[in-house]
Amino acid sequence: MKDWFKSGSPGIWLTAGAVALAVVMVVSVLLLTAGRGLGHFWPKAVAETSFTERDGSKIRLIGEIREREEVAVRRLRDSGFNIDSQEKFVTRALFKMGNRDVTGADFRWFPEPLLGPIAYPEDLITIERREWGNFYGHLKAVKENDQVVAEGPQAWVQAQARFDRAKKLFAQIYKLEKKDIGDVNYRIEQLRLEQRRAEIRNALTPELKASLEQRRAKLDEEFSVLQAQLQKLRDEIARDSLVAEIMDGQEKEVKFAVIADIYRPNAMNLGEKLVHYGRKFWEFLTDDPREANTEGGIFPAIFGTVMMVLLMSVIVTPFGVMAAIYMREYAKQGPLIRIIRISVNNLAGVPSIVYGVFGLGFFVYLLGGNIDRLFFPEALPAPTFGTPGILWASLTLALLTLPVVIVSTEEGLARVPRSVREGSLALGATKAETLWRTVLPMASPAMMTGLILAVARAAGEVAPLMLVGVVKLAPALPLDGYFPFIHLDRKFMHLGFHIYDVGFQSPNVEAARPLVYATALLLVLIILGLNLFAIRLRNRLREQFRGLETV
Repeated sequence: MKDWFKSGSPGIWLTAGAVALAVVMVVSVLLLTAGRGLGHFWPKAVAETSFTERDGSKIRLIGEIREREEVAVRRLRDSGFNIDSQEKFVTRALFKMGNRDVTGADFRWFPEPLLGPIAYPEDLITIERREWGNFYGHLKAVKENDQVVAEGPQAWVQAQARFDRAKKLFAQIYKLEKKDIGDVNYRIEQLRLEQRRAEIRNALTPELKASLEQRRAKLDEEFSVLQAQLQKLRDEIARDSLVAEIMDGQEKEVKFAVIADIYRPNAMNLGEKLVHYGRKFWEFLTDDPREANTEGGIFPAIFGTVMMVLLMSVIVTPFGVMAAIYMREYAKQGPLIRIIRISVNNLAGVPSIVYGVFGLGFFVYLLGGNIDRLFFPEALPAPTFGTPGILWASLTLALLTLPVVIVSTEEGLARVPRSVREGSLALGATKAETLWRTVLPMASPAMMTGLILAVARAAGEVAPLMLVGVVKLAPALPLDGYFPFIHLDRKFMHLGFHIYDVGFQSPNVEAARPLVYATALLLVLIILGLNLFAIRLRNRLREQFRGLETV
């Protein structure tokens, strides 16, 4: 036994066990996140049953059974429910009842002993609305201009056809509002800024003013034409509606204009459910959020996260590499450099929110405010760069991850053999040529390691971003078709902040919970993808310069 301990085998087994345990924990977390998140897009069966209330009255229930849990009978009796059971615990079910514009509540727990027989009628419909969440009920009729055009079995056929029509009209309205009318509004704002700029420079001549007025009148006319087209489309999309019976027996009319999707989950076969699942998951990746971010997609958050990480990487890499090169290759090693290295290492331990406060004070208010006064006086008092935006968020995270890149690059430079430098100098190369053509290529895998660690940390940071650029809902992406195409002054959405907002600030927590898991899984996959790309690039560089390391 003593020899076994001396051989180092216990340490090897302990390390292997720790690694295996870590892998199991990571995989378990990913599976839990995937199971809770990806299952959200599967079409849920809609149940119909009855429930006995505290006063003995019975109500009809229609909705999705989301989860079940065990609860003490005594607790239910103390709440006023008449539970006739000898068991200490019974099951209660969480129903998503929807129709919260009518019932006032989206979710409610019901003790199963007080539920009647549960049925799943095939004619029950699920309507995803653009406002007020889901709607459940029995389809009764389809109307056109308030006149019934279909009832009974034909109502579903007409509902599908008229939903497809409304969906196409909604896409036209969206394009008209976001692109065409947005383009006119953008040009009108540019005219206003051009006039204000000329006024500040005392260059607003009568001829220029007349030209601006003429161009503005033309844009106003174009805007009026687009508004007329928009109103026509809105009138067309408001033509059709459906009538459905909800669980309290009322018949409610729902306009197709507010319907994002409509389907009968109980009548779907496996193939139809798979198609529905794929379509919903694609919408989650590509659509804009709606309903306070609890429904719809998260494309702006995905785009903002990736763009911010790329900007941060472009900023932090050259500064970190240059700082490391100076301290390792050019600076005289002494007390000052040792103090700088200690300071760099200590910066890695500063809480991230402190960087956010610094970014808000220095980058946004000081630097951004001065940029506005110097280059954008025509827009004042409305700030351009003197407000949180994606540029300041990227700079703040670059500052936060700078110590990681510096330390990794220094370690890589230190591992380059001295003989390689001396051989290059002996062959007549200057110090700069030796550094650029020999030392840096050999140290590039270490630089990539620093960048990988920087990306892994920056992509998941949320606290500093709340101060320097991230918002709940961004009106426009930082990248579009308007010059200069990349708008670094704009605010942006971020997956990490989206998780915080949906999970803790949502008015409908139960509905938002699956989206928290789905967004968290997507954030992990994006970080993993960025890291795998950097790791692959690092490995290629390592293989390319492996021969130099053996010289």
